[in-house]
Amino acid sequence: MSDRHSDADQFECDACPWAQNRREFVRQTGLAAIGALVMVGIPPGLAASVTPTRTAPRRRVGANPSYPIPAQDGVQIDHDNQVILVRWKNEVYAFNLSCPHQNTALRWNQGDGQFQCPKHHSKYQPDGTFISGRATRNMDRFTLTRSGNEVIVNVSAMHKNDVDPAGWSASAVHVGDGA
Repeated sequence: MSDRHSDADQFECDACPWAQNRREFVRQTGLAAIGALVMVGIPPGLAASVTPTRTAPRRRVGANPSYPIPAQDGVQIDHDNQVILVRWKNEVYAFNLSCPHQNTALRWNQGDGQFQCPKHHSKYQPDGTFISGRATRNMDRFTLTRSGNEVIVNVSAMHKNDVDPAGWSASAVHVGDGA
């Protein structure tokens, strides 16, 4: 017997309704998994991290980027300036994009409502407070000032809570309920 398939055997495989490439298999498997999670009551947001809104400064005040005050709670990331802008519970914060443990870019996990370092899994609250993991301090904050409906981020004034707890705590802008 030959180890080779005949042309007829190959035709039968190609015509098989179950034949598919790897990419299609992975896509359909992922969709099935999300569907199963929804059916058992787990919201899809818990199943995967959601990319926050990308942002860019509206203008510059010297070397410092200026951003519109976010209208609602959420996370915006400016990769060019290495800034994470967060509005949470009527406060606006600006964080360094890097995890304080080993400078890996932090990610926002919408399902958990937390920042997480993909390298060593340190977790942080939306206000930058350390929750768990290998890091030993909160996320690093930049000094913020409000100018009308914008916040100006002083990217040369970064506060580490273990070195400058007063500066870290003061690095927030209260915006109230309306903006």
